[in-house]
Amino acid sequence: MDNNAPPVYATTPPVITPPPPQPRKSRGWMILALTLAAVLLVFVAGQFMQAVSGIAGVNPMPSASTYLEELTLENNHSEHKIAVVPVEGIISSQIWDRGGRNMVDSIAHQLKIAGRDRSVKAVILKVDSPGGEVMASDDISRAISEFQKKHGKPVIAFLSGLAASGGYYVAVPCQWIVANELTITGSIGVIMHSFNYRGLMDKVGVYPQVFKSGRFKDMLSGSRKPEDIDPKEAEMIQAMIEETYDRFKTVVREGRQRALSKNKGDGKPLVEGWEQYADGRVLTGRQAFEYGFVDEKGQFETAVARAKKIANIPDANLVRYKEPFSLSRIFGFLGKSANATLKLDLGMDLPRLQIGRLYFLSSTVLH
Repeated sequence: MDNNAPPVYATTPPVITPPPPQPRKSRGWMILALTLAAVLLVFVAGQFMQAVSGIAGVNPMPSASTYLEELTLENNHSEHKIAVVPVEGIISSQIWDRGGRNMVDSIAHQLKIAGRDRSVKAVILKVDSPGGEVMASDDISRAISEFQKKHGKPVIAFLSGLAASGGYYVAVPCQWIVANELTITGSIGVIMHSFNYRGLMDKVGVYPQVFKSGRFKDMLSGSRKPEDIDPKEAEMIQAMIEETYDRFKTVVREGRQRALSKNKGDGKPLVEGWEQYADGRVLTGRQAFEYGFVDEKGQFETAVARAKKIANIPDANLVRYKEPFSLSRIFGFLGKSANATLKLDLGMDLPRLQIGRLYFLSSTVLH
């Protein structure tokens, strides 16, 4: 051994730790962005084609047969159909979709499709409504009468849980009316409401100034003191109420008589003195049958069986018409989200009564 050689020390080689793997970048946001872009492109293309059609002279508004599609509720493998047309909620002429349609338009379009379809042999009007606007109720009632007269197809009304006031008004022209024994119906009458808030204005120190062109120009104004209201005003309003109420009773009388004649005596005629039960009171389905306001007690299946019997068909598929899925509805929803309001769900849609407007509306929903 060379004593002059440098000493050698035992050393451990350094441990080289590889860098931690970098997390893989997620591509989910890219997929989402591409999907939204594709949907937007399709929507813009559809709007462009619609605009081009309008320029070319083609009516861009969808027809009754294009904006509604047929949905099979019960397939009995029959060549015949029975169309179910629902009347649900407050009967109103207010626009409820982006296409500018309302309940009256929707029901009229459904009847038009049912009338054109030769395989549709009857219609069931499924009513679950406390009533609503006088004009909207009358428009639907007339549409049903004209449908039966023009196409010769019977309309059978089924009164569901609630079919009162205007809900009964739209059912009266039908050739046959079925109600469950527990159905709430009747409430034949007219209502107009207003509020007098003058007392509240006096408490906060607000005094109204009204300039009017005529004596009755401020009728139903709630800013007047009760003692300042012209007595003649109440007489005029009440006369208008009575005139509309007489129209309601006429529709009931003529509708029930026409149904009895059409059914060749089969069915339930109005009892003598029936008008005493048309004083705004609500009736059960059993009472309505007893007084002749409906023809038969039963369930929805009862209405289906009656429709087949009147139409003289052995069986039928049950169908209804609904608006198909549309991208424009999604974008319409997104567009409205910025102005969205919080809605408290109480289990039913409460009526938005407008001051000065006449209603065929059951008092059961006003309390």
